[in-house]
Amino acid sequence: MKITTNRNDLLSALNQVIGVVERRQTLPILSNLLAEVHEAELKLTGTDLEIEMETSIDVQNLEPGKTTLPARKLFDLCRGLPESAAIELNVSGDRATLRSGRSRYTLACLSADDFSSLDTGELSQQIELPASELLKLIQRTQFAMAQQDVRFYLNGMLLQLRPGTLNVVTTDGHRLALARYEMPDEPSSDQSADLIIPRKAILELARLLGQVDGNVVLHFSQGQIRVQVDRLRLTSKLIDGRFPEYERVIPQHSDKHLVLDRERLRQALARCAIFANDKFKGVRLTLGNGTLTLQSNNPEHEEAEEVLDVDYQGEALEIGFNVIYLLDALTTIPGQSITLSLRNADSSGLMTTTEEPTLRYVVMPMRL
Repeated sequence: MKITTNRNDLLSALNQVIGVVERRQTLPILSNLLAEVHEAELKLTGTDLEIEMETSIDVQNLEPGKTTLPARKLFDLCRGLPESAAIELNVSGDRATLRSGRSRYTLACLSADDFSSLDTGELSQQIELPASELLKLIQRTQFAMAQQDVRFYLNGMLLQLRPGTLNVVTTDGHRLALARYEMPDEPSSDQSADLIIPRKAILELARLLGQVDGNVVLHFSQGQIRVQVDRLRLTSKLIDGRFPEYERVIPQHSDKHLVLDRERLRQALARCAIFANDKFKGVRLTLGNGTLTLQSNNPEHEEAEEVLDVDYQGEALEIGFNVIYLLDALTTIPGQSITLSLRNADSSGLMTTTEEPTLRYVVMPMRL
């Protein structure tokens, strides 16, 4: 295998696939990228056996072939080469020689036959939507995904496809985020599916969608999903489990609605968070006629109190929340103002905004 290319093109391709390659692997082959040269194209594939990334670039093909190359070393080397430097890559046996200018580097290769690719089978269903819309759905909801929860189905994002609608939902059992996209009226929009995509795949997908324009195609079946964007393809296993019935968690009968300046509330809560208990991060919200009082304290008997003017006349209410959960939602939600809907001290709070009416952020209360 022998090719010539330039540093920028190769580095761009490596940057797209390097994210799925773990730094520490039980199998040495998983630390490598599969490199395949056919006609005037170099195809690079990385996998951790759960997620697979594949991309390709145009090269000058001097000799076709395939091998696997050490991912991190190759990436770090290309990043360290001068801008737009010419690169010649020559593979012979279990050694790859990379030349650039008067410099020469030798890398150890492993056999391409030992590289394990995900078996996608037939992915019979598909939808297509703008990459910018899918990225926005992910950005609006990813903060509420669980991390390493024993309830494995929470360690991911639910893509719930219904006729004409794509719902994206995340929850860690203490908070929930819901975003919705109305599908164009086309044959592929008349289908239903519930797909739980693993957290790592979502983070990789978000990173890549920020680099592309145009539409993205999602192919999926019962156990896998494949996302195609231009010459880039991400394939991931789906989490096999039943996502909670999130509709039952969203408050429906809240009778106390506060319209608040989003940034002003966020800043007040951020100051209260400084004095909150490091372990529980609780903040008390006290609602009275015309005011919303925020209070926090810690075992060192330090306290914080913030009073905000609100347009509210009605029954008083005192309720506790994890201040970090509130801040995460307020940082993510768009618009200048938000509506906070409450019912009683034992019911969850609901955040919405007129800028994106289908957005829902739910935070469970906590006892202080």
